[in-house]
Amino acid sequence: MKVGFIGLGIMGRPMAHNLMKGGHSLYLYSRSGVPRDLIGDQGSACQSSKEVAKNAEIIVTMVPDTPHVEAALFGKDGVAEGLSKGKIVVDMSSISPLETKKFAAKINQLGCEYIDAPVSGGEVGAKNATLTIMCGGNQPAFDKVKPLFELMGKNITLVGGNGDGQTCKVANQIIVALTIEAVGEALLFASKAGADPAKVRQALMGGFASSKILEVHGERMIKRTFDPGFRIELHQKDLNLALSGARALNISLPNTATCQELFNACAAHGGSVWDHSAMVRALEMLAKHEIR
Repeated sequence: MKVGFIGLGIMGRPMAHNLMKGGHSLYLYSRSGVPRDLIGDQGSACQSSKEVAKNAEIIVTMVPDTPHVEAALFGKDGVAEGLSKGKIVVDMSSISPLETKKFAAKINQLGCEYIDAPVSGGEVGAKNATLTIMCGGNQPAFDKVKPLFELMGKNITLVGGNGDGQTCKVANQIIVALTIEAVGEALLFASKAGADPAKVRQALMGGFASSKILEVHGERMIKRTFDPGFRIELHQKDLNLALSGARALNISLPNTATCQELFNACAAHGGSVWDHSAMVRALEMLAKHEIR
């Protein structure tokens, strides 16, 4: 297929690379410039999102937040200006479910299909093509794009209509944040009590408390490797979506709010670009004890 890819950062770059490995021709655009290693027989650099949309059958966006998606799609020289009937826009960013529904309606009015397909798995998942992909859209469009998803991920689910993929991603981010907090508390408790946190983690990996976050982020906490990964500022954005959605739905998410405050504390100490596993640093500051 002729595929457009807009947004070539920590996640987008390896995702685009995996599509090229799968044999597809890519039309590429990024505000920071297209990485040279993606330009060649299968990768063409474009000067705008509009140019990407003119050349590609399926246009993928992978940018940080809701305003960036809106600008890429509907801003000057945006995707909408380059679309023709029958094309498919796939947003793989993590953004507002409500705004997603509005974006989808506007794309549909142009005679094109829209799929929201946020991902989970971080940079490692993007590089290894093992992302979890949560999709919202209609079945025929999903079926056409699924071969591309299979080059980028392993667990691919059509959750429902437009916006449902983003709703699923918000739910994912709630679980991830709360589990990071739980792992941080557990390892902090063990360390402060005088036990070896590395051996505690090893023991817990064989029991009911085992999780991917204990495996990956528990190790980060012990080894103090907080380079992202997935930046705290991005997880803050996702929890803002959860908390604003909760207000609109008249429900309470008390532990999500607590995790957001811990992220806020990290950001206040210069940690906006730390990996989200560094939430444990806020707990350590409260305890005046660092996991070692």
